[in-house]
Amino acid sequence: MADFTAKDVQALRKLTGAGMLDAKKALEECGGDPEKAAQWLREKGLSGAAKRSEREAAEGAVSVVSDGNAAAIVLLKSETDFVAKSAEFVSMVDEIAARVATDGVEAAEKFNDEIDTMRTTLKENISLGEVVRLEAGDGEVIDTYLHQQAGRGVNAVAVVLKGGSQELAHDIAVHIAFARPQVIRREEVAAAEVDAERVTIENISRNEGKPEAALGKIIEGRLNGWFKERVLLEQPYAKDDKLTIAQVLGDAELVAFSQVIIGA
Repeated sequence: MADFTAKDVQALRKLTGAGMLDAKKALEECGGDPEKAAQWLREKGLSGAAKRSEREAAEGAVSVVSDGNAAAIVLLKSETDFVAKSAEFVSMVDEIAARVATDGVEAAEKFNDEIDTMRTTLKENISLGEVVRLEAGDGEVIDTYLHQQAGRGVNAVAVVLKGGSQELAHDIAVHIAFARPQVIRREEVAAAEVDAERVTIENISRNEGKPEAALGKIIEGRLNGWFKERVLLEQPYAKDDKLTIAQVLGDAELVAFSQVIIGA
């Protein structure tokens, strides 16, 4: 085996812009000689691979996988939807999500080398995005929903519900996918954010010439509407807007949810 260190690999990467695996391979092929390795990378067309990491990765694919009482959501980012829709790319994100569901969030790091290889092969900036894992406890159920476009996941949701059915958990997951709430309860919205919005609403209402006597009710009404856009329990249910999510849940409790959307 060629005699070189991790520092040599890093130095070659900095010099050539090659990916980690490519730099290591070049040094192995060239007996650890950095000049020959740099030439080898140039000849193989790999000397600019790492520069792709500077390009924006706004596309990608998201996967959600359930395994017993756990569910994982994983986002794999890319520059173009062409790459994101490829079978190789979708298979990779599905594999990572399955491993995270069974082994935990840290398991995603085990795919770094494979992602690096894919980055080189597809000649595009590919990187791991959000990695989330939810787990249901005693008396709780977990369910998921994945919205797909052109064969890849673009909007993934996982929900943990206590005291409710699997079907209800799934219905809530579907609602979340399209309503895109930020929090479960009003109390979870940052106080500073609420205060800033209240000031904005007051200024808007005054500029509209609303009567001073009615200003308090107008501000509170508009603030409640603002909360409905963000707070899951207060949102009108997607399947029946006469009901709020809190009413749909009844005695069931929404313990946690997570949502990952491509480009969000």
